[in-house]
Amino acid sequence: MDHQVITAVLFLAVVAVTLVITVWASRQNQGTTDFYAGGRSFSGIQNGLAIGGDYMSAASFLGISGAIALSGYDGFLYSIGFLVAWLVALLLVAEMLRNSGRYTMADQLAYRMKQRPVRMAAATSTVVVSIFYLLAQMVGAGALVALLLGVDNQWLKNLTILGVGALMIIYVTFGGMKGTTWVQIVKAVLLMAGSAIIVVLVLAEFGFNLSDLLGTAADNYGNRAEGNAAAAFLEPGLQYGADLTSKINFLSLGLALVLGTAGLPHILIRFYTVPTSRDARKSVLWAIVLIGIFYLFTLVLGFGAAALLTGDKFGEVTESGGNLASPLLAEAVGGGEGSAGGAILLAFIAAVAFATILAVVAGLTLASSTSVAHDIYNSVVKHGTASESQEIRMTRLAAVVIGAIAIGLAIPAQQLNIAFLVALAFAVAASANLPAIVYNMFWRRFNTRGAVWSIYGGLISCVGLVFFSPTVSGTPTSLVTGADWSWFPLSNPGIVSIPLGFLLGWLGTVTSREPAAEERFTELEVRALTGAGAEQAVIH
Repeated sequence: MDHQVITAVLFLAVVAVTLVITVWASRQNQGTTDFYAGGRSFSGIQNGLAIGGDYMSAASFLGISGAIALSGYDGFLYSIGFLVAWLVALLLVAEMLRNSGRYTMADQLAYRMKQRPVRMAAATSTVVVSIFYLLAQMVGAGALVALLLGVDNQWLKNLTILGVGALMIIYVTFGGMKGTTWVQIVKAVLLMAGSAIIVVLVLAEFGFNLSDLLGTAADNYGNRAEGNAAAAFLEPGLQYGADLTSKINFLSLGLALVLGTAGLPHILIRFYTVPTSRDARKSVLWAIVLIGIFYLFTLVLGFGAAALLTGDKFGEVTESGGNLASPLLAEAVGGGEGSAGGAILLAFIAAVAFATILAVVAGLTLASSTSVAHDIYNSVVKHGTASESQEIRMTRLAAVVIGAIAIGLAIPAQQLNIAFLVALAFAVAASANLPAIVYNMFWRRFNTRGAVWSIYGGLISCVGLVFFSPTVSGTPTSLVTGADWSWFPLSNPGIVSIPLGFLLGWLGTVTSREPAAEERFTELEVRALTGAGAEQAVIH
């Protein structure tokens, strides 16, 4: 049995397990609290595993190991940025957001402000961030399946994207938060187990001597590169040190990664699934441990690919932009191409990567559809009068619509750079969501105009600057070739759009007086610090 057949069988097994979980969870949902927040019944450890499953996307598993294999030290900086970001989430967001909100980010913002403009702005930002992230995962799914099954058929890629989209709609419409959470927990366990197996096998190849591993990877780079010493592979500057612009671009990317996590909507809603603020803190601590171990694994995976994959195999890694580094490394340490062990391990890692995509797209779809139903339909359209059944029905309808939009955009977007889409999602979250959340929790005078200006200002400036950057036009590797309107030199706009989001939040606030927002700050502060009334409705 070749690895394509084994891979297909494992794919189907993963899908079957996740569907069984979804059917079970659908029978447990009794109302909006169950559907949106899993009944607030998950422990800190369970939620920590789910956060890890939600956070460790295909970009992390496939992209970071590939970046390390191609760029050495500079590639590992992605891992550091993603991990350090959790300190911001822990110190600024986790406990206070859980205590002062109910189901969505907008609940916390709108508690002391005018409902309609703030909820519309927050919901718009949530949907935009989610769709960019969804596109990256679904495009990755199509590329992964096509490459690992050994085919380059466009119809198969399109069919894969359609299948992933259909599955994420099923997860959300039937399973809600309970089903999505258990899918993410299962995926986190599979991902950690699969990564650990490869890491042990890679280290065994070098007698568990990390220095030998790094030395071999550097020597291989020296043999491939023209006029570059092997030592450059283990030093900073290989990718981002070419000139001042590249250094500023890296700083901008780092800001987006570190600050964006605390504003990602599919991560924020996870804090509402635990019963107490203590469990919210505990879940973040468990997530930090899990994610920290995983990103240490990426160090071995990336340098292991650089050390063990040579010749044509490393050529495949390069052609895939690094995305095939982990799967091909699994095949190599399992016994090599053509061996039973290599085929089985490759198939298992491919199935784990597919499970990773399924779990993340489910979380993203749930976050965006919840925001549409709870923030726009119930709070803005129905003025808080919609019944629980109406709201859940709208969530399911929104999941179908958002899933259809994601499928429709992902099929023609298969040539887009996946890392660009993920980085843009982080930049939008850091520019639009984080300033409003931080101001609302810590600045008494912050008001409706400040919230709306910071969200829309950060969102529009971030997307606008990317549109006018070399990522979209002006270079042979741009999204649009043969045209050039790139006057903004950086591929990631975070260094401009994030401060601008904070500035517009301040400017909008000081140019407007809203006594009611100031009066309710003390009440919000008490809720955020103590958890008093955390489960009460926030619509007023």
